[in-house]
Amino acid sequence: MSELISTEPATGKEFWRHEVGNVDEEVARARSAWTAWAARPLANRCELVRRYANEIRTASDELATTIARETGKPLWEARTEVEAVINKVEISINAYGERTPNRKLDAALGGSMALRHKPHGVMAVLGPYNFPAHLPNGHIVPALIAGNTVVFKPSEKTPATAEIMVQCLHKAGVPEDVVRLLIGAADEGKGLVAHEDVDGILFTGSATTGIAINRALASRPDKLIALEMGGNNPMVVMNTPKVQDAATLVIQSAFTTAGQRCSAAGRLIVHEDMYDAVIAETKKLADRLIVDEPFADPAPFMGPVIDNEAADGLTDSFLYLLSNGGKAIKHMVRRDDSLPFLSPGIIDVTDIKERPDIELFGPLLQVIRVTSLEEAIAEANNTRFGLSASLVGGTPQEYNQFWANIRAGIVNWNKPTNGASSAAPFGGVGLSGNHRPSAYYAADYCAYPVASAEMEQPRANIGVGLKDG
Repeated sequence: MSELISTEPATGKEFWRHEVGNVDEEVARARSAWTAWAARPLANRCELVRRYANEIRTASDELATTIARETGKPLWEARTEVEAVINKVEISINAYGERTPNRKLDAALGGSMALRHKPHGVMAVLGPYNFPAHLPNGHIVPALIAGNTVVFKPSEKTPATAEIMVQCLHKAGVPEDVVRLLIGAADEGKGLVAHEDVDGILFTGSATTGIAINRALASRPDKLIALEMGGNNPMVVMNTPKVQDAATLVIQSAFTTAGQRCSAAGRLIVHEDMYDAVIAETKKLADRLIVDEPFADPAPFMGPVIDNEAADGLTDSFLYLLSNGGKAIKHMVRRDDSLPFLSPGIIDVTDIKERPDIELFGPLLQVIRVTSLEEAIAEANNTRFGLSASLVGGTPQEYNQFWANIRAGIVNWNKPTNGASSAAPFGGVGLSGNHRPSAYYAADYCAYPVASAEMEQPRANIGVGLKDG
């Protein structure tokens, strides 16, 4: 049987290996457990996921270390991810109560109208590598609360993190067949998506893969699909006296997690009056960023990107932009060709007429100079994506104009494009999603509403259209 091997981006060394799982077996086990799990009282399911949060607390050091080693992100950031996993449980319980409440209304003839929600069945959760615990957790916990069983296939680049999460679920008392871990790569993912006994696909990842999932299930409207995909996110800077703060927001948006966030700012759109000051301050701050392995002292701001293939693609993209009219503000530098460490790259692409509308998933920021807010909004909307956008500076009236006209699912003012709250909906339009936002709204796609007209005894008559009897 074939094995899946996980390596550490920061060292290139093997970290973890495991046999590839069997799709049919894992789905069958989840299917067999579904009816009993769905029949449990909601309070019991909520209690078990609360116990899961406690198990994560107990394993927090192990989990944070594993995330840091497997993704390359700094240990401090891995710890914040573990905290997000824990906090997500109570948020999800509250969200389920608010988004999917039971209601009963009086109806004619002494009857009643009822609204309740049912789980879909077996949900496939396909997780990404950038937040290998937090993002799939945001699907798994709401799905379990709603009464679904789960087959979790993590990214093939971060399976060890997923193993700890599933172990914690089982230790908390969630039956082993209710949550199954499927180890594998693309073939296992495709098999899971196409499986006849899977009722829903909860996906976080690239637009390319999300489109492939949507296409594969185009003739299956019975299967629920929730796609949380990427972004080519704009940050617009207008007039503000707070130049240093503006530059800090740019750095946080573009380079946190080495730019490997779907909500990262890939495009910085700057009014010409602010251009020189903001770009100078941003470059000065970017030059100070520490790029190092996760456990380095002093702690780094960012680690490597996920692997050498990603690093190669980003450096090629920087060179492409440079050779097609871009002007380097800060060169992207790779200090060791054998490891995927990249310094932040900043490039002015104002003079490039045909800018590639792709998600550059890494520490590469494109800068565009504009002359007005209207031009900035038009440039910000010049993308097929629509996840996150942020305005820095400007007046309340300008923010109202920005908010009303920008095409994105997350619109911020004087805040980063990333770092969204789990207590709010998270999702976008265009190639960023399929109108099923996650985070607080995950409850919406984990259960479906059922309307019932009810009476304790049958009571009916036909008042028109009958012959005399």
